[in-house]
Amino acid sequence: MEKRSIARLAQPDDDEENAAEGGPSTRAVPAVTRGVAILRFLARSREPLGVNAIARELDIVPSTCLHILRALVAEGLVAVERGSKRYVLDAGVLTLARSALRHDGFARIAQPELDTLAGLFPVTAIGVRVIGLKHMIVVALSRSEASFRPHVDIGSRFPALISATGRCLAAFGNHAEADIERAFKGLRWDRAPNYKAWRMEVAKTGRLGFGIDRSNYIRGVTIVAAPVLGIEGWMTHALVGVALSEQLPTGGADAIGVELRSAAARVSAQLGGSDEQA
Repeated sequence: MEKRSIARLAQPDDDEENAAEGGPSTRAVPAVTRGVAILRFLARSREPLGVNAIARELDIVPSTCLHILRALVAEGLVAVERGSKRYVLDAGVLTLARSALRHDGFARIAQPELDTLAGLFPVTAIGVRVIGLKHMIVVALSRSEASFRPHVDIGSRFPALISATGRCLAAFGNHAEADIERAFKGLRWDRAPNYKAWRMEVAKTGRLGFGIDRSNYIRGVTIVAAPVLGIEGWMTHALVGVALSEQLPTGGADAIGVELRSAAARVSAQLGGSDEQA
């Protein structure tokens, strides 16, 4: 059955990551950085890739790229096809992902809330972990029974300030205004709001306790999000509902927002954080 995919916008490009990072805070380790870049590139690819294609795309010397790939193969993170000598992700990546999720208390606590949300509304309900102003990662999800629905997967990454979740992060994330504006300028939208209008929506998000993106990030898709607050009272995660706009009744986005706000408050309390947005 056909589904609308948001994976096409799920991976921030280098400019977005650099803008969101706000400058290096740790010393780079080239081999590690290149290894991670290779894993991410293979994750985005729909087909196996050869050494030269990987090296060219990531601007890595081919011999260096080959050495890194061989190390990743030895660790079970990448596999090589014997005949074509092309590389794909291997099952070792799944093992690491499952281990991360087992230790993620948020995913375990949020899952029942996401299941409830997907049962009440025609949404794909998502739990995300926010990593500074750099990006957010999907760590839990639940899909509704709607015939047509947006599709996203565990492990998908998005720029942190994009969409409704970004409005929540700007309102509840305790980030400096200059850093937020710099990161905002690197975002890619289907219908980009101007910064002044977006800041007004951020202020509204702060008052309501949830944010709404109506077709800005992806045309025809409404996204609603509510922040999960950590021990210090700032946003660390979010609960998100993604729906095709035409499937929502009048006032449907606000109803989802109210439900998400309550659910996020419960999750925050269970994680030992603040539930002031309730």
